[in-house]
Amino acid sequence: MILGTDWLRAKHLQSTDFYAGYSHDGIGGASRLLHRFEISSIVPHGTDAKLRPVLYNSWEATEFKVDEAGQETLAEKAASIGVERFVVDDGWFGQRASDRAGLGDWYVNPVKFPHGLKPLIDKVHSLGMDFGLWVEPEMVNPDSDLYRKHPDWVLNFTGRPRSEGRNQLMLNLARPDVREYVFQFLDKLLDENDIAFLKWDYNRNWSEPGWPAVAPEDQKKVYINYIQNLYSILEELRAKHPKLEIESCSGGGSRVDLGIMRYTDEVWPSDNTDAFDRLLIQDGFTYAYAPGVMMAWVTDSPTWVNQRSLSLEYRFLSSMQGSLGIGANLNNWKPDDFATAKKWWNSTSGFGRRCSVGSLYRLISPQKGSEQSVTETVSEDQNHAVAFAFLHSSQMLYPFPRIYLRGLRPDAMYRIAALDGKLSADTPAVASGSFWMQNGVDVELRGDFQACAFTLERVER
Repeated sequence: MILGTDWLRAKHLQSTDFYAGYSHDGIGGASRLLHRFEISSIVPHGTDAKLRPVLYNSWEATEFKVDEAGQETLAEKAASIGVERFVVDDGWFGQRASDRAGLGDWYVNPVKFPHGLKPLIDKVHSLGMDFGLWVEPEMVNPDSDLYRKHPDWVLNFTGRPRSEGRNQLMLNLARPDVREYVFQFLDKLLDENDIAFLKWDYNRNWSEPGWPAVAPEDQKKVYINYIQNLYSILEELRAKHPKLEIESCSGGGSRVDLGIMRYTDEVWPSDNTDAFDRLLIQDGFTYAYAPGVMMAWVTDSPTWVNQRSLSLEYRFLSSMQGSLGIGANLNNWKPDDFATAKKWWNSTSGFGRRCSVGSLYRLISPQKGSEQSVTETVSEDQNHAVAFAFLHSSQMLYPFPRIYLRGLRPDAMYRIAALDGKLSADTPAVASGSFWMQNGVDVELRGDFQACAFTLERVER
């Protein structure tokens, strides 16, 4: 057991039964300690990890209608706003025209990509981006060559129906032959293509977790052997392809824990990308997990979840509280949308993004139906900070609550600047950390679904 600040020495240990900690700063302080532990001792590369690149994912634009020409067009538009990583989502492989077929057949569709993935990857690289790909290695559609050849490879109980979820079954990764198949096709895909990133999905829960090929008393080992083989695949892939980065996606946050984070660079909290709903989701997520590994996408509005319309500025500010991605259909964007995105790229490429690996303070939580939400992130050296404020709706002409900052050096001087929205007219341009923490900051937020952001940068006296 490791108590108090002794967790800093945990990375030097080979194994520990469990970790525990103590903080004088309440649950916020405890979560910041946990964030630091995750970054320093759990995620690959630790504190040497590079900042998460701003990525674009093509799913909302094309869904399963993926082809070389369409993806190249999207890549050009993504590059124009500063995107650093272009990711092709579902639909590139096998006979994958819907979610009913193709899972398990991990070859490049010859109609959609007649010359393989290389021409698209070369195009993406020429635009200054690296290339990523969606995969779902643990699943199989009954309508697939793999299932027709190996129906015994799925989790099942003899004589019972095989329940499908999203028209798919789960491969029994506990089996050595399944483990070898999954590793080999992924390794071949990476050997033959310059792929920097895999979005590893996992879109259904377990059912009929039987393993008829082994003795009844050994079948209960399926849970442990499955996860051990999953981890070993990830570990072996990373060792053989050291530049590869992986996201644990998992159908909307179904696999986010310290075990999988040991082998993955980022995680996906939820398929719900509605920017207002995400305030609550991200608030809860960050109690346990570091914002720097939390993917947050700017998607189209209204989303499939709700029918509210949110401005592009609001959507960017919501997503910038984590690692920024863009999933909107760029083919439908207007020139003003591209201009807005370029503005936020300039913001995220500065110290605002570097703060994503700093100390998070939840100043006003959206929990329990609060009309407001405010987060602040302070860089590790306490020289920079960024704050995001959100208003659901104005009531009775009440002003937005004053924002009392945290985590600054009391005797240091900080210059304040609005990234978006307005600060109160009487806000000083420069003041001490003590002033910002004790006197606070007033922002002018009125109306429905409004947001603003501001930064603080340390200056010499």
